[in-house]
Amino acid sequence: MQDHACVRDEAVHRDTRPELRPTSHKSRSLDCKICEHIATIKSASLEHEQDFELREQMSGYKRMRRQHQKQLIALENRLKAEMDEHRLRLQKELETHANNTYIELERLAKRHAAQTDKEMKSVAAEERRIQQQIVAQQKRELTSFLEDQKKEYRICKDKIKDEMSEDPCTPKEEKQERLSRHKETIQRSQAEEEAHLLAQQRLVYDRSCRALKRRSLIRRHEFEQEQLREELNKKRTQKEMEHALMIRQDESTQDMERRQLQMLQKLRIELMRLQHQTELENQEEYNGRRQRELHRKHTLEQRQQPRNLKALEMQIKKQFQDTCKVQNKQYKALRNHQLEVSPKGDHKNILKSLKEEQTRKLAILAEQYEQSINEMMASQMRLDAEQETECQALKQQLKQEMELLDAYQRKTQSQMETQHEREQQKLEQKVSIRRAHLEQKIEEELAALQKERTEKIKHLLERQDREMNNFDSESRSLGFGSLGSLDFPKEDNR
Repeated sequence: MQDHACVRDEAVHRDTRPELRPTSHKSRSLDCKICEHIATIKSASLEHEQDFELREQMSGYKRMRRQHQKQLIALENRLKAEMDEHRLRLQKELETHANNTYIELERLAKRHAAQTDKEMKSVAAEERRIQQQIVAQQKRELTSFLEDQKKEYRICKDKIKDEMSEDPCTPKEEKQERLSRHKETIQRSQAEEEAHLLAQQRLVYDRSCRALKRRSLIRRHEFEQEQLREELNKKRTQKEMEHALMIRQDESTQDMERRQLQMLQKLRIELMRLQHQTELENQEEYNGRRQRELHRKHTLEQRQQPRNLKALEMQIKKQFQDTCKVQNKQYKALRNHQLEVSPKGDHKNILKSLKEEQTRKLAILAEQYEQSINEMMASQMRLDAEQETECQALKQQLKQEMELLDAYQRKTQSQMETQHEREQQKLEQKVSIRRAHLEQKIEEELAALQKERTEKIKHLLERQDREMNNFDSESRSLGFGSLGSLDFPKEDNR
């Protein structure tokens, strides 16, 4: 505006005397340079302050973003360590369960071995007891049989003696011979009966021992079946416990994954809220600073404008007055000169002509003065209009920047929400797939366990059938026939 004022001053005085211009031009140039220097100093200081504030604002914003990134990384690392620890704990739980299952099965196998040994000893003792009972019973039967034979022998002997005594005609030698033959016949018959009894007893004993062995074999088979069922049931129970543990672990892992994702997303949302709040505060601070800067600029221009206008108005007025004085002096000198050199009769016309010329020049000067004043007023009006235009332009610019910031924040928030939805979907898909794999694994392990159970039972029954068939075939080859209907004496009958 100072340059514009200097140009306007020079244009106002173009019609003045040449000797007056240099002095006024130097004065105006000096004033313009001083104003420019002051404005330059203030502008440089203001720009430096603005740059410093902007740098501080950007530095603080970058520090905040770095701090937010550190917080996210720290949380992710903490959650990863927590998940690693969780998975390690679950692995140890599975290993502990597997070790306990192995220990339980080993303990069951040892108990089965001890029970089998005890059962076999019990069966052997039972066989010996029954065998001893059979032997004792057969001894009693043999003793009774021999006593009966002795009684029968005496009765027969007495009977023969009575018959022989009733026949006195028979010689004594013949009677002795007949008695001897009867004795031999009775003794031979009794010996045969005794041999037959012993053979029958031996057959009964052998058949009873064979039946005892068959019964012991059946008991052993039943015992093996019972132990196998117990072993298989124990394996199934342990496997079901393992599956229940795996399901609980999967559910706890799901809970932890959902909780960790929620924590991470919650922190992201909070950090974005702080970031948006900081961006909004920075934008509002920036808007206020721009408005204050424009206000200071306008105030400075308004303050400078009246002083410049007043100074220029005084200067123009003084120059107008000086020019009028010079014109008057020139008019008087020219008038005196014209009157001196002109005839007296022409003085009236000369004076009238000079007066009109003076009036015309003074009118021109007055018009120039009025034009300069109007230009200064127009400059003030243009300044007001320019300042209003700058204010409106700044308001529009700041409004657009605020709208852009709002749109950018809404976009970033929408992107974060979309990202969070994708993360939720990805997690649910991951959880679903892992659960499906776990259920498939459980189903396959149960099917394998059932197959193992079926095969073991089948193999056991087949082996036992072979053993029983071989035993029965051997018994039939030994001539014992069917052994399933024999009764054995109870322990109470001993």
